[in-house]
Amino acid sequence: MLGVLRNRTYRHLFCAQVIALVGTGLATVALGLLAFDLAGKDAGVVLGTALAIKMLAYVGVAPLASALAHNFPRRALLVALDLVRAAVAVLLPFVTQIWQVYVLIFVLQAASAAFTPTFQATIPDVLPDEREYTRALSLSRMAYDLESLLSPMLAAALLTVISFHDLFAGTVVGFLVSAALVVSVTLPSPPVQEKRGIYDRTTRGLRIFLATPRLRGLLAVNAAAAAAVSMVFVNTVVMVQALWGMPQRAVAVALGAFGAGSMLAALSLPKLLDRWPDRPVILFGTGMLAVIMLVASQFSSYEALLVLWFLAGVCYSSALTPSGRLLRRSSAPGDRPALFAAQFALSHACWLAFYPLAGWAGANLGVPMTFVLLGVAALAATAVAFLLWPASDPEVVEHEHTDLPLDHHHLREYGHRAGARHAHEFWIDDQHLYWPRS
Repeated sequence: MLGVLRNRTYRHLFCAQVIALVGTGLATVALGLLAFDLAGKDAGVVLGTALAIKMLAYVGVAPLASALAHNFPRRALLVALDLVRAAVAVLLPFVTQIWQVYVLIFVLQAASAAFTPTFQATIPDVLPDEREYTRALSLSRMAYDLESLLSPMLAAALLTVISFHDLFAGTVVGFLVSAALVVSVTLPSPPVQEKRGIYDRTTRGLRIFLATPRLRGLLAVNAAAAAAVSMVFVNTVVMVQALWGMPQRAVAVALGAFGAGSMLAALSLPKLLDRWPDRPVILFGTGMLAVIMLVASQFSSYEALLVLWFLAGVCYSSALTPSGRLLRRSSAPGDRPALFAAQFALSHACWLAFYPLAGWAGANLGVPMTFVLLGVAALAATAVAFLLWPASDPEVVEHEHTDLPLDHHHLREYGHRAGARHAHEFWIDDQHLYWPRS
């Protein structure tokens, strides 16, 4: 899998991603301590509001940023966004009011909402071979898991010699090094697009997403994953400390078990996806996430939780890591930034729905019933994905055009008269507004 790093451009981009993630992880720890410093016992309210602001920025900003991104060279845009994020990290240690935290967090996450889809859409152009791209997706998944595992430990070690304010300096360094690595390579430019209005560019990715059967299924997959894994992220601390009276270290170990399962799946997926199509792998992952939630409702021990969280990590990675392959397969190169932005916004909209539901249900219904509620939600979403995503899902689709003039470039390209049936790699674009009926 590491052979893909022989590509110099991808190697630099991957290193930029890893370093920026470490910096972000340090900022996450520092932000929690800053919130406690400013708000004391109300720090949870501050962090909850900051998380909601993050999700709203992701959902609202990503499509608009994608619509405007075509006006700028990719490399210049990515570097500028890294510099914006570094500037915010510089300012965070100096805030004295809670509202200032909220404003800076919105700016930081808005920049991330523009950066991440643009970065993700660049990788398929750097690695056009699907086998290499699959391995890049697994490496990216591992980078996220390593960040969640290692950043808290690194922060804990640093806090023995520096104050939490100084952790933000690590975030600044991370974003600056990321910018330098992006500057060091030449990035491929997407094809020149026709001039479109701002509304058309903003909604284009969403319209392609919702018009493509496999991507409608992916939206349901996103919902299933968010339903199940919101229980992991929101209520692990409740179970481990409030119900079982265990120390904070036990919370970290439980979350580490989830991350370890996700990393194991990421390592195994390239070979698995060489043998199996995306659909059964993804749907098996979401289906098993639902089963794990329902099984967990019958157990009440820390040891069982560690096993179940490890299995949940395996299934979560299996469900979401291949999603980039579906986006790549479902769009022309020029539409990939818009489509990745749509996936970014829609997936975070699912988290925005299930994060508060997991918290409310855990506080009002109890942990066992919360497991059942979220397990049933994940199972229902998996069933919807199974129905929306056809089992027969070829890349090359036979279809016909009855509304194009005889001299249209698309018909000339394939050498057919108007209305004649022909076949090619199919995705929604200006010549193909609807998916053909099978």
